[in-house]
Amino acid sequence: MTGEGMQALPAGHPSLARGFASPPGTLVVLGLAGGVLVPPSEPGPVTFGRNTAEVAVPVGEDDRRVSRRHGLLEHHRDRWWVRATGKVPLRLPESRLLFAGAAPVALAAGYLPLFVHGSGGREHVLEVHVADGRPVAPPVADAVLDARERLALTAVGQSFLRWEAQPRPVPPERAAAQLAVVDPGGEWTPLGVRAAVDGVRARFHPAGGDDRLLGVLLAAAVLVPPDLALLTADPVPRPRVPDWTQRTVGS
Repeated sequence: MTGEGMQALPAGHPSLARGFASPPGTLVVLGLAGGVLVPPSEPGPVTFGRNTAEVAVPVGEDDRRVSRRHGLLEHHRDRWWVRATGKVPLRLPESRLLFAGAAPVALAAGYLPLFVHGSGGREHVLEVHVADGRPVAPPVADAVLDARERLALTAVGQSFLRWEAQPRPVPPERAAAQLAVVDPGGEWTPLGVRAAVDGVRARFHPAGGDDRLLGVLLAAAVLVPPDLALLTADPVPRPRVPDWTQRTVGS
């Protein structure tokens, strides 16, 4: 359900992390099932959530942990703001949480992924881009990853793709265990994960370890947050240790 001035974007549209050429102030919102482009003259709001009949941008349509209307983006005071309305908080970059009923958060110009933690360890990504007039960056040479490379790097770099406050590469042993569940026919081993990662490293030649490689791939939008959808099975169990240092918004 889109407003009068909104333009629909189809499912399969390229990630907004790769840039989007549009006039300054234009809002673009994208999920796996498609999205909308909102011109600067249109105030919104842009709603998102599980119920495709009630929202402008669907997210987590098949996941009942996602609310029918999970949040909205609205324009006032010459800025776009995000507000949470769902039973599960929205997660903003740097591990900040935005709860229903909290004050909306202003969006800076540029690219911003929003996350909803769904059932079975799923991460639903809503991509947001507020145009600032910058041109779209040209593609990076050797930027194409094959399916095995992308899956391995998504598993190893999942905390980077979630834009966590202190991301760390997942060790090959744990990544291989997760991939064996996600892709049981892939014959994943720690050595297989390491080989896939090192093959990409050889093409990009970054100095440093896996964290440096992942930073380069994200900065070039070779890996993008929607790649988290590849990890659709339950994640490898980890000890439940409360993180009392986690920053929140409106908690």
